[in-house]
Amino acid sequence: MNENNPKKSPETSKKVFLNILYLLIIVGFFAVLVGASSYVSNQAEKPAEVTELASLMRDGKVSKITVSEDKQLLTAEIYKDKDQKKREEVTTKPFRNVPSAIDKSTTLNTLVELVGKDKVTFGSGNGEVEYSETPKSAWTTFIESPWIGNILLIGIIIAAGLYMLRQLGNVNSKSISFGNSRAKNYDQLDTKDKVTFVDVAGNEEAKQELLEVVDFLKRPEEYTKMGAKIPHGVLLVGSPGNGKTLLARAVAGEADVPFLYVSGSEFVEMFVGVGAGRVRDLFRQAKKQSPCVIFIDEIDAVGRQRGSGLGNTNDEREQTLNQILVEMDGFEPASSVIVLGATNRPDVLDPALLRPGRFDRQVTVTLPDKREREQILQVHARNKKMEKNVDLGIIAKRTPGFSGADLANVLNEAAILSVRAGKKRINNEILREAIEKGILGPSLRSKVITPQAKKLTAYHEAGHALVASVLPHADKVQKVTIIPRGRAGGYTFSARENDVFTKTKVEFLDEITVFFGGYVVEETYFGSLSTGPSNDLKRATEIAKDMVTKYGMSDLGPISLGEDKGMSFLGRDLMEGQQYSQVMASRIDEEIQKILNACRQKCAEIIKKNEKYLTIIAEKLIENETLEFEEFSEIVKDIYVPNPDSHEEK
Repeated sequence: MNENNPKKSPETSKKVFLNILYLLIIVGFFAVLVGASSYVSNQAEKPAEVTELASLMRDGKVSKITVSEDKQLLTAEIYKDKDQKKREEVTTKPFRNVPSAIDKSTTLNTLVELVGKDKVTFGSGNGEVEYSETPKSAWTTFIESPWIGNILLIGIIIAAGLYMLRQLGNVNSKSISFGNSRAKNYDQLDTKDKVTFVDVAGNEEAKQELLEVVDFLKRPEEYTKMGAKIPHGVLLVGSPGNGKTLLARAVAGEADVPFLYVSGSEFVEMFVGVGAGRVRDLFRQAKKQSPCVIFIDEIDAVGRQRGSGLGNTNDEREQTLNQILVEMDGFEPASSVIVLGATNRPDVLDPALLRPGRFDRQVTVTLPDKREREQILQVHARNKKMEKNVDLGIIAKRTPGFSGADLANVLNEAAILSVRAGKKRINNEILREAIEKGILGPSLRSKVITPQAKKLTAYHEAGHALVASVLPHADKVQKVTIIPRGRAGGYTFSARENDVFTKTKVEFLDEITVFFGGYVVEETYFGSLSTGPSNDLKRATEIAKDMVTKYGMSDLGPISLGEDKGMSFLGRDLMEGQQYSQVMASRIDEEIQKILNACRQKCAEIIKKNEKYLTIIAEKLIENETLEFEEFSEIVKDIYVPNPDSHEEK
């Protein structure tokens, strides 16, 4: 795998050399400017008159005199104190020399005359003053050179010219490389968080399919001897958050072959032909490193069905798709390159992309069941600090329908809530709060609720909870609360004890009956209806409609009138209308109404028969605002009807 790692090209080395050269030129230029400015500032320092120097020499404060290289400036070292015992500190001060002081003898004679022969002696005797001349430094000579200005000007012109040439080269290279692939090599990333199949919980069948692909890449000879052909493509299909991209990352972590990954949206640009060019370049790179794996995430961005727009179009997206089709199984197919695709919109993909020879396998990544949810929670709980009494099995039981991403978010929210609450570890109470926050949003404890509204909400939720406890095929209550959360004034949290992939008619009817719990209670006990049951009625009506039009669970008989086309997009269903007559539509409405009325009547009978328990539940909610599973189960234990299909321990 290491031998496939890209090495530095000569072009890259040249760019590095040019960058270093530009940096040295800029640094040198600024060094010259700093030196020149320093020299000018020193020269600009205003010197004192030489007569002042003579006065200091008379007082015996001067220890040394230095004549500058231009013979026009004297620098004297002056004692701060006359006392010979305190002459540790010395300061320097410049003095303007006399205009005639052009050599050593003239300077000395001038100072002697000004100071007096008996006051100072140069070289020996009392009042000795050391005298020296400073030669010109190389730097000063360089600064004063008449060529320095020209050199600086030429350097600036050269640097500017090189910069302009480099910019023009960048523009040309960008225009040439615009059609190059934007794919990234997994080996070039920081792989300290490398993912393998050990880190992927659940979806064992999908993992097995992908493990076969990895094994084929590792041992192609054995499969070839058996007459097996390597699959050209594997399409990962599933709802968002189920782990499609995670499985692809696991393939990258497991495979000992180069792994290129790219997003479907990176192919499409505003310029015609760029997408197709990038596809060609992507497969060209893959063939050079073959055997190789290409992963195209969100492939529906470029693989939508052709001709789905308004009119006969041949847009950039279709050209890109055509190029993908040719590269995967065209006249010269890439036999040693496997393409992994991921999408949550398989209904919009072009049929030519899904046929064998292109995407030979379609792997469905499903929602995890209870056992798989517990495994996923264990994976995400590795780096979390949990209390010893936390049972992830209970959390898995309370999260039916959660995807892997949802479960990861639950544990992350629990960790955040623990820190916010000042807890050292995550406990069961915080995990419950995290689950409810993920479903309905944060609790709104600060909201001011009137006593009448609180009572109405308590009886409404008590109606739902009571009916769910009595009906055997309804989801059983885990928690009831009247604390507002998200857009809900209160809620009854129910969960099915067993994960099911199919539902019976009696289960649908019990579910609709539970939805009517709040509606019937408000209508019976308060004499009027609020907006509270609106969402319950909407969901009940949707279930009843599906029973009639999709599942044949009505007096209309075994007929399906509602074609599930998935998520439509522009052009496909624009001209399609209702596929049945007005008479049939009227009969459908009658059957839906019949189901809803029957469930409502059954709900009213249950509530009337168990009125005592309804009142107890409602009063407890008004008092405590929340009833957890244990407390609620104790109240309804005499009327509780377990699910006959349940195999869970109570």
